Amino acid sequence: MDAIGAGQVLASKWDAAYGVFMFVKVMAGSLPSWMKWVIGSLLAVVAVYEGYQWWRRRETAVR
Repeated sequence: MDAIGAGQVLASKWDAAYGVFMFVKVMAGSLPSWMKWVIGSLLAVVAVYEGYQWWRRRETAVR
C-alpha cells in the first residue's frame, strides 16, 4: 500500500481558502445588514488598493 492509503483523497490548494471563506460567512451570518455592507466595502477598498500597489510595483519592475 502507498503512503496515502486506500480511499483517501488529498486536499487541493483551494480547500483551505474555501474553509476560511465558509468560516467568515458563518461568522458574519448573524451580523446586521449595514455591518455586512461596511465590512464588505472596507475589504473591497483594501483589495483595490493592493491590486493597485501590485500593478505599480510590476510597472516599475519592467522599466
